[in-house]
Amino acid sequence: MSNTARILGIEGTAWAASAAVFDAETDDVFIESDAYQPESGGIHPREAAEHMHDAIPRVVERALEHARETYDGPATEPPIDAVAFSRGPGLGPCLRTVGTAARALSQALDVPLIGVNHMVAHLEIGRHSSGFDSPVCLNASGANAHLLAYRNGRYRVLGETMDTGVGNAIDKFTRHVGWSHPGGPKVEAAAEDGEYVDLPYVVKGMDFSFSGIMSAAKQAYDDGTPVEDICYSLQENVFGMLTEVSERALSLTGSDELVLGGGVGQNARLREMLTEMCEQRGAEFHAPEPRFLRDNAGMIAVLGAKMYAAGDTLALEDSRVDPDFRPDQVPVSWRTDEPELAAGRGEDAADESQVRGAEALVSLEPDAGRVTKRREAKTYRHPELDDRLRRERTTLEARLTSLARREGVPTPVLSDVDPRESRLELEYVGERDLRAGLTPAGVRDVGRHLARLHRAGFVHGDPTTRNVRVDDRTYLIDFGLGYHTDHVEDYAMDLHVFDQSLVGTADDPAPLREAVREGYREIGEERVLERLREVEGRGRYQA
Repeated sequence: MSNTARILGIEGTAWAASAAVFDAETDDVFIESDAYQPESGGIHPREAAEHMHDAIPRVVERALEHARETYDGPATEPPIDAVAFSRGPGLGPCLRTVGTAARALSQALDVPLIGVNHMVAHLEIGRHSSGFDSPVCLNASGANAHLLAYRNGRYRVLGETMDTGVGNAIDKFTRHVGWSHPGGPKVEAAAEDGEYVDLPYVVKGMDFSFSGIMSAAKQAYDDGTPVEDICYSLQENVFGMLTEVSERALSLTGSDELVLGGGVGQNARLREMLTEMCEQRGAEFHAPEPRFLRDNAGMIAVLGAKMYAAGDTLALEDSRVDPDFRPDQVPVSWRTDEPELAAGRGEDAADESQVRGAEALVSLEPDAGRVTKRREAKTYRHPELDDRLRRERTTLEARLTSLARREGVPTPVLSDVDPRESRLELEYVGERDLRAGLTPAGVRDVGRHLARLHRAGFVHGDPTTRNVRVDDRTYLIDFGLGYHTDHVEDYAMDLHVFDQSLVGTADDPAPLREAVREGYREIGEERVLERLREVEGRGRYQA
């Protein structure tokens, strides 16, 4: 198929009724959109579906007019080569309207049909406009917040919100204070006059949660804290969490490219944080222009063109929409460039005198059997928040590393700790990161180790393939995100974080995922594995 195609894209997962024409030869994108605006509160599914029913024909006709006006081919041929549509995830009634329109247009013009995953389109428009090879993508939209990276023919979910999307979380607070939709721009404006107040900050590996901070923000407002201060602090904490997990994803995958997707990406403070984080670690950051950040058909058409060139089209009978269409269900037919793990970022750390992790600079002295770890100041974070996190995590790492060893889990021996300088001196353990030598035996050991921690009443907090060292033994390191708990949900989340790191770094994660469960089952409680299945079933991939 031609890689200079003209594709008409149709988007309608929730808010935006949108149609676009993408010319792959000129890289020109024409977009016509009509967004649903509720009179009050958040999205009303019935109203959104009614809006989509009325607006989709109008925006499609305008896009088709543009296609005809700019087409210089024979009048007997259609002005486009294919019709691409958002197949999911999203609101079922809205998606069905889009699917019906796409099928009708495809049949009327006798051109192929292409079904696009909305969330993958957010990633691909950033990859397309940046020219990056294999970036990590942070999707931050109304009902969404997750991290994606390409591995073994699919986009893998490295981390996600465990409760609600970032935009919806912010909207819950603005509705509480009586502000109209959308709330994000109003919070951004009010934050300009605010000062920092303490609010919760919840990161679990590369996953995160917004429910606690939103409840605290509402309570602070009810208690008389100035709304400007709350808005300022919401941005600092929520966007700080998203930036931190993005850096952790870069560290895990070895990528030095980050792209942003989703409507919340229009927030200047979030883009500023991500830019500063990438500059600090020597990575590149790209945010598409605003019209490609919010829901739009341009990104559907651009990805549609890539799929068309790969011959990835749909038969009419296979074009049913899917409201729960996960990004990791999509075979990435248009890519064959499997990324390699970056040298010096975990393959054989013994060959490096210094390793930059997600939050610390680690100096390695294998001949002396010593490691010095210092948590660097993160300039993207508010200084008060950053200072608190670095001190707390350094103290926790020291305490939990020693406690884990007393529970029979191999860990480095701690020789010195300085919370004020956020510095630790530890024993050098292992020959390499687990990520560089993934085996069922090593992963099974991790399952056993995590079960011992949970039996003792605490979690590791960030058990990834980079935070496990191996030789003839399997060591757990970096307990800075750990904490004491007796909640089965927290234990399941610990396993979930490790599970996601396997998916993000292994060529064939299925037997490894089973191995960690086997190891856990030998020592831990079955109820934790049952809760893990519940965690895995929580679909967060909405429009």
